[in-house]
Amino acid sequence: MAADRVAAALLVFGNGLAPDASLSPGSLARVRAAVAYPPVERIVLSGGWEQARTGAPEPPTGCREGDLMRQVALDAGVDARSLRVECRSRSTLENLLNVVEDGLLDGLTLGPARPLGLVTHAWHLPRVHYLARKVLGLPSSALLDVPVPGRGYLLEHGLRAASKVCFFGVRDPVVLLRRERRMVTMLRRGV
Repeated sequence: MAADRVAAALLVFGNGLAPDASLSPGSLARVRAAVAYPPVERIVLSGGWEQARTGAPEPPTGCREGDLMRQVALDAGVDARSLRVECRSRSTLENLLNVVEDGLLDGLTLGPARPLGLVTHAWHLPRVHYLARKVLGLPSSALLDVPVPGRGYLLEHGLRAASKVCFFGVRDPVVLLRRERRMVTMLRRGV
């Protein structure tokens, strides 16, 4: 957290579920970082069901990542009125697109003096920051990185570079999703 700025609201990105359908250690660390942050106007918890990409059966109601993160926040004493949940996403890009589509940031005045805090691991922040500027249409000065400690992934650097190339000049949500799906397919094939 920058010493001179504090976020007006937080957007927390999930990090997947464990095999037993509980929050992964990464997701748990991210929601705990949001809970430990100074009080904000709103906390948006974004994480759906990444396993949908592999054809896994749909989890029971209330067991998607955003729902589980919400319960952790409530158990930690966060006021339910400040929480919003997005739980349909399967990727970081979908996290942001669904937050916009669902209006989860509506009514907030965000800008350099009242930034949106992006809560995720430090290794994930560069790509999240890039995608947030593109999807939310906010300048970099209206976004505040809220890094969660943890080990990084080498793959993340490649994903960020591929995202910049794949999404260059695009803001339309439909085109962004189509390009993301193509990019993921190519990466899985090792192209």
